[in-house]
Amino acid sequence: MGIGTSIFLIAVGAILTFALDANIGGVSLDVVGWILMAAGVLGLIMTALVWGRRREVVTRTEPVEYRQVEQRRDVAPPL
Repeated sequence: MGIGTSIFLIAVGAILTFALDANIGGVSLDVVGWILMAAGVLGLIMTALVWGRRREVVTRTEPVEYRQVEQRRDVAPPL
């Protein structure tokens, strides 16, 4: 779940919880709103943890091997 989806869930949950006052078929929209907001916050935290891991820098401690390239000078250039 991305940041945008998490923010969308939080917004929809807040609308259902605080802006509407209705019950549909015995289901309270307040409870559905709180559940959506909790899912959005959880998704936001999980996304932040995943993005935080991507920013870690990996360093190598082993030395880099270098090859010496020799240039031959005894060959005449092409005509």
